[in-house]
Amino acid sequence: MKQFSGINDPVFEPNKKRTALDRFFLKMIRDERDLPFIRLSLFLIFAIIPSGILMFFHILPGYWWYIQVVVHLALLVPRMGPFTLMLHNTSHRPFFKEEYKWGNGIIPWLIGPFMGQSPFTYYAHHIGMHHSEANMPDDKSSTMPYQRDTAGGFFHYWFSFITIGIGQLVAYFTKKNTKTRRHFQWISIRGEFLFWGFCVAMCFVDWQSTLFVFIAPILVIRTFMMMGNWAQHAFVAQEDPENDYKNSITCINSAYNKMCFNDGYHIGHHANPNMHWTDMPGDFVKNQQKYIDNDSIVFEALDYNQIWFYLMLKRYDILAKYFVNLGNRFSSDEEVIALLKSRTQRFQMSNFAGTAS
Repeated sequence: MKQFSGINDPVFEPNKKRTALDRFFLKMIRDERDLPFIRLSLFLIFAIIPSGILMFFHILPGYWWYIQVVVHLALLVPRMGPFTLMLHNTSHRPFFKEEYKWGNGIIPWLIGPFMGQSPFTYYAHHIGMHHSEANMPDDKSSTMPYQRDTAGGFFHYWFSFITIGIGQLVAYFTKKNTKTRRHFQWISIRGEFLFWGFCVAMCFVDWQSTLFVFIAPILVIRTFMMMGNWAQHAFVAQEDPENDYKNSITCINSAYNKMCFNDGYHIGHHANPNMHWTDMPGDFVKNQQKYIDNDSIVFEALDYNQIWFYLMLKRYDILAKYFVNLGNRFSSDEEVIALLKSRTQRFQMSNFAGTAS
């Protein structure tokens, strides 16, 4: 176990010196705390997108073309996580001011397809469904039906999402049948069909480049998103599964938080979905008693992929090592392991009959 000794995750630095480029974009964006999104977007627009387009021209002959593939992937892969969390944050909080609202389409429509995201599918799934249902049975990405420390359970979860996930999402919006949900339904169908239709068309132009530039990234990022959601909602209290403090986890003081805009604070994010990412460390400290009162699960120096990996191996001993003992409420690793195991148990979905569809 770890004892809580403070937070070193990113927070806003109001007196930081601004460059001319920063000052230019500050006139356009809604919140100066989101300037890192500008820097990341510019890199993706002027490095990743041109790299992807150049692959279709086969500048290097024969097998040398694969050097282009390696270079492109070297640029792309380290930024898939940061991009996805930038997309996540700008889905919750519009990026550009009203007079520049056209700019809000740049991330999902221009950059997204090169980064493994079909336009607005993530937005519809995450905002229109996941946050409304909060991992309960109507949530089509709910972890509750699974034993959450088994590879077989995860494989079924992943395979369902990859193959019929968009159909389940559309069916969810059809069942809810409100004006807002119909809007989410339309944009999810539109984005998904436009993306895959474009991929099919581009395969007739150059199937190899299409595979590496568009198809492989979307399969990879959707796999990692499922791993992340599995870990975020792996530990759910049987007695109170609707409680945000008991159906999610938080990861503090991790390299992942520095790279991916404090995404580790998942409990705080569900409790207040529109909270700015730079406010999350302070919110955690401020509301620490709520975490103690609910026996919330907090890890230090781990990210969701690592937690997923240790769950697949049933290495509760390692998870206990990184567990943060807030309020000194546990006296041994064995007690922590017992808590963790109790929260990975599969739910009897018959108890929720009439709730899930």
